[in-house]
Amino acid sequence: MKIKVVVHEAEEGGFWAEVPAIPGCATQGETMEELLRNLHEAIEGCLSVDVTTPRPGGKERVLEIAV
Repeated sequence: MKIKVVVHEAEEGGFWAEVPAIPGCATQGETMEELLRNLHEAIEGCLSVDVTTPRPGGKERVLEIAV
């Protein structure tokens, strides 16, 4: 899977990045190499968040889909 990220230069040095497709998913690094390592970890963490199981008798459903 490929996902777009927006990389910014930090005012105090280094870089920070955000993943627009995953709200709240962002990270930083002192070098571009560190930023890329941190991005992989951040995206994996954001996508692995568990969803609470719906209550019996409710109208909610939890689906898992491949993208």
